[in-house]
Amino acid sequence: MPSKNPAWLEHDLDTLEKIEKESTRFVAEAMYLILDTAADEFSAAATSTAGFASGVSSLVVTDGEKISDRYDYLGEDLTRMAMDSLGFARVPGARLFGAIDYKAARLLTHSDFSIDQALFVDSKAEKNAYSNCRIQITQTSMTVRQVRQQEHINKPGLIDKIWVTPTNRFLSTTVFVKYHYKTDPIPELSQVTIVCLPHGFLQQRYNPSVYDTIFSVGPDSPKLKEKFRTRIHFESLENKAPWRVQRMWPGEPWKFNDEIDKKKRPR
Repeated sequence: MPSKNPAWLEHDLDTLEKIEKESTRFVAEAMYLILDTAADEFSAAATSTAGFASGVSSLVVTDGEKISDRYDYLGEDLTRMAMDSLGFARVPGARLFGAIDYKAARLLTHSDFSIDQALFVDSKAEKNAYSNCRIQITQTSMTVRQVRQQEHINKPGLIDKIWVTPTNRFLSTTVFVKYHYKTDPIPELSQVTIVCLPHGFLQQRYNPSVYDTIFSVGPDSPKLKEKFRTRIHFESLENKAPWRVQRMWPGEPWKFNDEIDKKKRPR
């Protein structure tokens, strides 16, 4: 059966939510399978180079490299390993592009339909910062609506809601994997958070206005004319859909969470 044009999901938002929920579960399951490996790799990345000082996340370790940069690269590698190891049905011959670490053309099959999905999974590594995740406007199909310094922001995302190629039409789906690490008293991976950013078709459910938003102010400086960035605010998102934010800790069991995570506060 040929894949259906995903544009119809604009008029069936509940089915779209189910597709994104499945995608969140898929990425979270993949990450949980390598969670202990990820914890070992984060510890090894810090301790393998002489000169690392506990409590300094931006310490220069070799030729200008920062430990925070090293963790960024490591996170990208771990996410790629997790996704590739679990495996999935791919759309033959499809190629995706964009400012996302991991891109996969998935074939999603359902009893009543099949669609092509452009699954984008981006990795973030940050010291602590348990409440949010930084993103670029090139990493969302939503319009970012928020108040910033008393200004109303309405910034359209730059990922197409339907990713069109000469041969396929893909449903764009964006998931973020955030690696939270600590450096005091010892360097370690403390938590992994998986976040599914809603599709642009779901704008009115998740970010209908600047006052009803899932975003918080980003790290860019308008005065310095830096490129616009924003943050996904975890609590605001999970108050609308708890399953969109999944948390897991090395050495602890995990299961997919459909309710507000009672353990969400850093420990």
